[in-house]
Amino acid sequence: MPSPELLARLGELSDLRHAGQLLAWDQMVMMPPAGGPARGQALGAIQSLAHDRLVAPELGALLDDERADPQLVRVVRRDHELASRVPSELAAEMTRAGSDGFAVWLQAREAGDFAVFEPALRRNIELARRYAECFPELEHPYDALLERFEPGTTTAQVTALFARLREGLVPLLGEIAGQPARPALAGDFPVARQREIGMQIARAMGFDDSGWRLDDAVHPFASSPALGDVRVTSRFDDHSLTGLFALMHEVGHGLYEHGVDPALARTTLDTGVSLGVHESQSRLWENLVGRSEPFWSFWLPRLRDCMPQALGDVELDDFLRAINVVRPTLIRVEADEMTYSLHVILRFELELALIEGTLDPADLPQAWATKTRELLGIEVPDDLHGVLQDIHWSEGIIGYFPTYTIGNVLAAQLWRAARLDMPGLDDDLRAGEYGPLRDWLVDKVHRHGRRLTPAELIEQAVGGPLDPAPMLEHLSSKYRTLYGL
Repeated sequence: MPSPELLARLGELSDLRHAGQLLAWDQMVMMPPAGGPARGQALGAIQSLAHDRLVAPELGALLDDERADPQLVRVVRRDHELASRVPSELAAEMTRAGSDGFAVWLQAREAGDFAVFEPALRRNIELARRYAECFPELEHPYDALLERFEPGTTTAQVTALFARLREGLVPLLGEIAGQPARPALAGDFPVARQREIGMQIARAMGFDDSGWRLDDAVHPFASSPALGDVRVTSRFDDHSLTGLFALMHEVGHGLYEHGVDPALARTTLDTGVSLGVHESQSRLWENLVGRSEPFWSFWLPRLRDCMPQALGDVELDDFLRAINVVRPTLIRVEADEMTYSLHVILRFELELALIEGTLDPADLPQAWATKTRELLGIEVPDDLHGVLQDIHWSEGIIGYFPTYTIGNVLAAQLWRAARLDMPGLDDDLRAGEYGPLRDWLVDKVHRHGRRLTPAELIEQAVGGPLDPAPMLEHLSSKYRTLYGL
C-alpha cells in the first residue's frame, strides 16, 4: 500500500492535470478569442507547478518506500525521471507556445494563409528540438518526442511499420482505383437531426448524461479531466454525415477514460496508457463497429426516419457502399479506412524532416502539396485544405501523428480477438446492444489505466505484439467484397 505522503503528492499532480485539461478544453470550445494570451500564461503556470512537483527529490524518495505498489512505482518513477531531464522553464515555455500557437492557428485558418501561422510553428519546432536535446542518448531526436505519446516506441519501429503498411495497401488501392468510381453519400443532412441521432448512438455506446457532455469544436477531440467528467466534441456539416462518425470516434476515446478502474483515481495512473492504445478504442468504434453491416442494420431505419428526404429510399447495401467508399481526400479526419494511413505517413515524414532540419517550416506548404500528390494523387488547392487542417502542430504536439496508425493496427487486432471471444457479437450489434463489447474492452484495455506498459497491455489483450496483418487482412476482405474484386 503506498504511503499517505506519496498518494497526497500524486493526488496533487492529478489535480493540476485536471485544472489544465479544463482550461485547455475551455480554450478550444468556449473561450472568446481575445482570451488566448492570458490562457497561455495560466496554462504555462499550471505546467510549471506540475513539473516542479513531478521532479521534486521528495517524490523520488517516496518511490523508494518498499510498501508502495510496484506497478505504481514503475510508472511514476518513469514520469519522474523523464521530467527531471527537462528544465522547468522549457516545459512551461512549451505549454505557453502551444496555447499561443493554437490562437494563431485559428487566425491563419480564418485567413486561409499559412504565412500567418509559420512563426508560431517555427517556435514550436525549435522547442521540440530543445526538448529532444534533453535525451542525447536516444538513437534519433524524434524518439524523445514519440516517447511522450507512445512509450517504448522508436522512430525505427514506426518507419518499419509504415513500410509494411505501404507494401500491403498500395497494391490494393491500385486495384480499387481501376474500378468504376462509386458515389459518396450526398444530400442535405440537417445538423440538428444529425445531433439528435448522434446522441442516440452515443448513449447506446455508453454516453451518460450525468458524467458526459457534447460540444462543437473546430477540430473534434475528447477530454476527461476526471473519471466522472468526460467531454467529447464533434463537427457537424449539413452536407455530410462525417460528424456522426467523428462523434463515435470521440465517444470511443471517452469510454476508455470512463472505464479506468476507479481505484486508480488521483494516482496519475487513471488515464490511457498511450495515444496509440487510445486511438485503437476510437477507431474500433468509428470503423469496425460504426461502418459495419450489423451496426447499420439497426441504425439505418432510425436514420431514415430522422432524415426521410435525404435517406428515405436508400437501401442498406447502397448506404454501406457509400459510407465505405474509397476516395482520396484532402482532409485526414474525413479519410476512408483504406487511405487514412497515407495521411498519417505524410505527416510523419514531414514532421520528421522538420525535426531533422532537412525541411524549413517556411517550405512546409509546398512539401505538403508534393507529398499529397505522391501518396494520394490529388492536388492541394489552398492552405486550409492542406497544411492548416490539423490542430497538432499549433499546440506543439509533435510525435503524435504515428499513434493514429498504431491505433488502427491495434484496433484490428482487438476486433479479431473480440470476435473470437464473443461469437454472438454481430447479433448484439444488429440489436443495438453494445454492453458485451464495452465490457470486453473494459476488461482487456480500459480498467488497467497506465498500470501496464503499452507492450504488456497489447500482449495481454491480443496474445502477441503489435501486428499489421489483421488490419491488412480486414481491409483486403472488406474492400474486395465491396468492390467485387
